[in-house]
Amino acid sequence: MTQLARPDPARNRSGRDHLRPDLASATTDSLPPDRSAPLLTGRPVSGWAVGTALLAPVVLVGGWLVAGALQPISYSPMRQTMSVLAGHSGTDRWVMTAALLLVGSCQIATGAGLTGIRMPARILLILTGLSTLGIAASPEPATGPTPRHLAFAVSCVVTTAVWPILVAWGGPKRSWILSVYSCAMVTVVFAVLSFWLLIAARDGGGDLGLVERLTSAAQGLFPLVVALALRQTARDEAISDKARLTATGPNAAPVPASSDAARS
Repeated sequence: MTQLARPDPARNRSGRDHLRPDLASATTDSLPPDRSAPLLTGRPVSGWAVGTALLAPVVLVGGWLVAGALQPISYSPMRQTMSVLAGHSGTDRWVMTAALLLVGSCQIATGAGLTGIRMPARILLILTGLSTLGIAASPEPATGPTPRHLAFAVSCVVTTAVWPILVAWGGPKRSWILSVYSCAMVTVVFAVLSFWLLIAARDGGGDLGLVERLTSAAQGLFPLVVALALRQTARDEAISDKARLTATGPNAAPVPASSDAARS
């Protein structure tokens, strides 16, 4: 008699257990948007950072093309550097100066917006932008570059050459572009270009302007590559998380309800 009077936990819970599938389904359906939303909005890199990463090389190349077209016939983009365009001997030097100021500002903004990479890499890109601003703020005299101008120029070349190796990330959910091997190869290429530029500047070769433009264009494009790779990685992770939750959520919810119903 005592055992018959004992309340059955399964029967007492049966009325509440019938509500579990609906609650579990509603909870599961609401999870994918909440979890995937930060990734779909580009949490590893801000949207405006992608814009500044794109704007920097476009403004740089456009600046030297427009400023070069305003120079006299004696100016040679193959032999003379971009600093000449922004120097005291350049015609309408404000064009190249404004381009350098905008490029430096874009580099600083990009470094601040690339939140998906490690802090040392972000700081180094910001230092690159500050060096670019320093180049614009110390125009080259007609007699040749000053030590201050050279210091900013060398700093800009070195920081952009070293930057890719700091971007490298060995995590399992990273794009192959951001792998240690890929970033190391990019660093080697940038180091070779920088060494070629150093030799051309020391020897005063006729291809100094060409080497400088190739080096600056190649190094200026890599932050854009990193920003796009981060956004693609975030998008892929969001899709995989949503697919995993969709596949496992509805199947896991009915299990407790079916077992309780069998016991009741």
